Amino acid sequence: MDEEYDVIVLGTGLKECVLSGILSVSGRRVLHMDKNKYYGGESASLTPLEDLYEKFGLKGAMAEGLGRGRDWNVDLIPKFLMANGQLVKLLIHSGVTRYLEFKSVEGSYVFKSGGKIHKVPSDEKEAMTTGLMGIFEKRRFRKLLMFINDFEEDNPKTWAGIDPQKSTMQDVYDKFGVDANTAAFTGHALALHRDDEYAKMPCLETIRRIKLYSDSLARYGKSPYLYPLYGLGELPQGFARLSAIYGGTYMLDKPIEEIVYDENGEVCGVKSEGETAKCKAVVCDPTYVPDKVKKVGQVVRAICILKHPIPNTKDGASCQIIIPQSQVGRKSDIYVAAVSQAHQVCAKDFFLAFVSTTVETSDPESELKPGLDLLGPITQKFIDVSDIYEPTDDGSKSKVFITSSYDATTHFETTCTNILEVFTRMTGEPFDFSRVQKDLETV
Repeated sequence: MDEEYDVIVLGTGLKECVLSGILSVSGRRVLHMDKNKYYGGESASLTPLEDLYEKFGLKGAMAEGLGRGRDWNVDLIPKFLMANGQLVKLLIHSGVTRYLEFKSVEGSYVFKSGGKIHKVPSDEKEAMTTGLMGIFEKRRFRKLLMFINDFEEDNPKTWAGIDPQKSTMQDVYDKFGVDANTAAFTGHALALHRDDEYAKMPCLETIRRIKLYSDSLARYGKSPYLYPLYGLGELPQGFARLSAIYGGTYMLDKPIEEIVYDENGEVCGVKSEGETAKCKAVVCDPTYVPDKVKKVGQVVRAICILKHPIPNTKDGASCQIIIPQSQVGRKSDIYVAAVSQAHQVCAKDFFLAFVSTTVETSDPESELKPGLDLLGPITQKFIDVSDIYEPTDDGSKSKVFITSSYDATTHFETTCTNILEVFTRMTGEPFDFSRVQKDLETV
């Protein structure tokens, strides 16, 4: 390990692998190491199914009749890709799509208090047919959607008297007279906000998010979401291949003994098995630097094996359901995601359903009940509670750049925001998607 690298990346979670890939493409010499024997870290897909049982302390307890173990690829942190979102743009612009195949998710639903789920209405036509609201509210909601659809950031004539930089989203709701329930699913199921703080903020960000949802839906029709065949574990491997094409070096099953600093407190290397690899910067997940992160909460996730599609989803092979916090008396939304054999992640005639939320009480599993109640009979359930960590060091002095833990959302938008934010902190400039495309065309 006598060579000096621009960056050493520790951990092969999706965030670290994406950063490794785009840093390699942008000309950095990258060494990528992981203490695990497999790709994906926290965001791995476990196969065969026996590995999932073993992870949850149930080795040898796998129920009969679940098919071949190798037919299963079970995500530990399930998430869908927004069809027009940041991660898909990264995949397309970096060329990683050549290694992957995606299917569209068949339905996007929102829960309303009273126990019913409804398809998320995202255009004027659906606004007039949804069962989420009465006839007068439908008209108000339709006008809101028409305003957002026609809104252009650089054309004040389309702003309808709203100042996108100063008017809050609550001001927008008030202008169109929509009620609290309509605001709840607009903010949480269309704009994908995780709490209600957004309503007090300038409305531009929320308008952009709703337009992203609508644009993503327009690409495939059934829902705005995509999911890779064989599970999310394919994503980090795809970016690992990209890094390797551009000269990145990978080492799995490497115990990390020490991150080495110089006399100024700046990182200068990583020690593994008695050898030190020199570097100018380190990118890592929180598990590698417990002294530079703080715990900010917990996420509880249930992984459920079903023998049927989720009820009331038109027997769809996949779906997402968002349960807005206000509909169940919580501070945080609850998320439900389902995939099936159509995605090569489980045996024939089975379904995988995931329920997740941010922990608010001393009984995390009970907080999932509104989501679990939507699933029908559950063949097997695994519960995981994991800590959420954020860096206390921005890396400006130490040159150690740390990603945050994965949140409870079942979409990748917050994950991508974190990836691009770390990239900007490292390089001092925002990520340039067009530059990656030009680089790839010269390869």
